[in-house]
Amino acid sequence: MMAGIARAPTDLQALGRWLQVLAGPNRLLIFHLLMEGVHCNCELGEALGLPPNLVSHYLRALRNAGLVDAEQDPLDARLVYYSINRKALDKLLQAFGAFFDPERIKPRRLTCGPHAEPVPALEFTFLER
Repeated sequence: MMAGIARAPTDLQALGRWLQVLAGPNRLLIFHLLMEGVHCNCELGEALGLPPNLVSHYLRALRNAGLVDAEQDPLDARLVYYSINRKALDKLLQAFGAFFDPERIKPRRLTCGPHAEPVPALEFTFLER
């Protein structure tokens, strides 16, 4: 960690992975649809107007990030039902809330440039022996 930088309020590695996965508009749209409830892979493909292999690719990324759960239909293996992983969603909401909390924004402290405020020097007292 660099000197003078406060410790992040959340795990930046995890937050970065989630942001990267959700950054794609189609993955974000799939996540939006799953927030409304469980959907079958065929329903997601129809709603998005995308071929099944591309929908599977997006869903795999969401599953690998732990954001989405999948359950295969016991009677028809072609059908897979997808849902939001609620525990992961709770962690995501906590991480977003902590990182994007507006209370974290502090006023600028002028420490450089022509308007810099002098930084108080530390005072030391030396003892003579």
